Amino acid sequence: MKFEDCYKPKPDFPNRYISPQKLFSFLQSSYSDLITEIGRSFYNQPIYCLTIGTGSVKVIAWSQMHGNESNATHAMIDLLYSLENEDDLKNNLMSQITLDFIFMLNPDGSDKWIRLNAQELDLNRDFHANQTAELKFLKKKIEAGNYDYALNLHEQRTIFTTDGIHPATLSFLSPSEDADRKITENRKKCMAVIAEVNSELQKLIPNHIGRYSDEFYPTSTGDNFIKAGLPTILFEGGHFQDDYLRKETRKYYTIALYYALNSIAKLKGGTEGWETYFNIPENKETHYDIIYRNVKLNTDHDCILDIAVQYRELYEEGSEEITFVPYVIAVGDVKNKKGWKEIDCRGKKFISETKYPKLDETVKFSFE
Repeated sequence: MKFEDCYKPKPDFPNRYISPQKLFSFLQSSYSDLITEIGRSFYNQPIYCLTIGTGSVKVIAWSQMHGNESNATHAMIDLLYSLENEDDLKNNLMSQITLDFIFMLNPDGSDKWIRLNAQELDLNRDFHANQTAELKFLKKKIEAGNYDYALNLHEQRTIFTTDGIHPATLSFLSPSEDADRKITENRKKCMAVIAEVNSELQKLIPNHIGRYSDEFYPTSTGDNFIKAGLPTILFEGGHFQDDYLRKETRKYYTIALYYALNSIAKLKGGTEGWETYFNIPENKETHYDIIYRNVKLNTDHDCILDIAVQYRELYEEGSEEITFVPYVIAVGDVKNKKGWKEIDCRGKKFISETKYPKLDETVKFSFE
């Protein structure tokens, strides 16, 4: 049986938003013998690492470095749940690797559904300054762990496609070690794994897999870990058509995680097939969430234009799920971009308290 045939989302976590307290309770009740607390967040919340597997290839992975990126946390929960009754798949994988998975590296940001931590700092831009409360625990774990691979698990915005048509539901990257983007042996190790993952995913969601930009970021986590000698693979979960709660993305993220670990187990540091990594199309920034086309404004002169809108994801304390609030992001001629939803407003009356829609404000207009 292939893993995708036994994939099951964990029903205890149906929402995109994951409460840190609910996650902690789940880990303590279900995996108490596998978890250790590796540190505390700025607001003194625990950061847990789950260790599973007995194999010689050591892998470390972490989720929710950015608090509003929960797909990787879901993916690890779903991976464990899906393998519960699949002994052959589970034993074959876990006999070859040992995985340390750090759940919710940024629990304070996750609690508020924000990118930054409670200090209003980005963990993924703090490698050298070392000012965030949480990143130092990841660095300490990696310094002591003698790992063979690392998985840096993130999410990306809905703006990206693979070809101007298909959303980049998942994108991967073998990060650069320097500004020249040289192809090093460690980068090849990452490329070989990504190439195998792409081969499997193309069978399931063809044209939905992208390659993230390999621009070198001197202060970022993945770039510095690979520069220090640890092959580090970036995951970016993205958009799937009409799937803003990312339930489909969650599924394919989990499948990708399984095949990445499976490829790591098989390759064992090898670089076979790394060249096909470059067959994966690089992400293109082509889309807005909504574009209102041919909007005739209520002005004294004829003024017809396009209005582009992006959703912002907000969390209200006490809620079980995030909400999506539309914001005006561009006004004018946006014919160089597409919308996941496009509305032709020719012949419709623009209803608004202002003559012009205001940039970076919520949508306060309608049509009749």
